[in-house]
Amino acid sequence: MEQETKITLSDKELELVSNTNWILTKHAIIDKVYALFGKEAEWMQSRINNEKDKIPEEAYAMSPKISKGENYKLLPYVILDYPRCFEKEKTLAIRTMFWWGNFFSIHLQLSGEIKEKTLSTIQQSFSSLQQHDFWICIANDPWEHHFEEDNYRPIKEFTAEQFSVMLNSYSFLKIAAKIPVEQWNDTAAFIKQSFLQLINLLKN
Repeated sequence: MEQETKITLSDKELELVSNTNWILTKHAIIDKVYALFGKEAEWMQSRINNEKDKIPEEAYAMSPKISKGENYKLLPYVILDYPRCFEKEKTLAIRTMFWWGNFFSIHLQLSGEIKEKTLSTIQQSFSSLQQHDFWICIANDPWEHHFEEDNYRPIKEFTAEQFSVMLNSYSFLKIAAKIPVEQWNDTAAFIKQSFLQLINLLKN
């Protein structure tokens, strides 16, 4: 008979599994992210309600949605989607994300006719996007949100001509910004400023 392999814990793992405080603190932090996103969602709705005559109907057709999970690359996350239009033929979404141990980020995702209609405005905003540290997705998967060099690149690394090529390189377009979780106290201002800049890209 084969001897059964003994599964053991390291000293660090044993310390953590014996301590409830860290997991309760984690739940408290996630609750605070939910509260933060809830407040920002209300603010986003009020801003979009004031812009209805200038932006696509898809931007305000559905209410904000907040969701969470435990396993984006093995780490917890919280997501606020607003606007949120995810259809087979077109996408218009702004996704605000908290990723444990990493950052808060905000992503504009476009595809289909909405993407095509906004390309000119986005191209004209090239300098502004550079100045405000936005990034552009260079990968083939629209559902990856990390900022490793195989997924996002800073727009400031591109010339205007290169940026124009990137805008037309994929069936979807994602432009994003981020702030480290260590700057928690600046997060609300970051979300508001970035959201306004991204909404401006959608205006007629």
